Amino acid sequence: MDHINFEDFLKVDIRIGTIIEVNDFPKARKPAYQLKVDFGETVGIKKTSAQITDIYTKEELLHKKVNCVINFRPKQIANFISECLILGVYNSENNVVLLSPSKQYIKNGTQVS
Repeated sequence: MDHINFEDFLKVDIRIGTIIEVNDFPKARKPAYQLKVDFGETVGIKKTSAQITDIYTKEELLHKKVNCVINFRPKQIANFISECLILGVYNSENNVVLLSPSKQYIKNGTQVS
């Protein structure tokens, strides 16, 4: 594993956001959702997609707080532009489990440090 310094870490802008919209993504190669995430007044709303349909329903995701990288360049996925990356980990069944703050009262847009 390559080591990085603290300045490299600081380049990654990870923020707390709330999922405010969840839609099916029929044009994705693998089953996925299209999501809109609200990062508050400073950052605004960003779109992303996530291949998490195996363990999350649309209802479970709506209003869920998530950790996202917001400073990647936009990426086109099929006919959709992804503007951020929701962070998660693979479980033992190889499904992505989203990383969420342990307290729901954390303000949207709060930077992870």
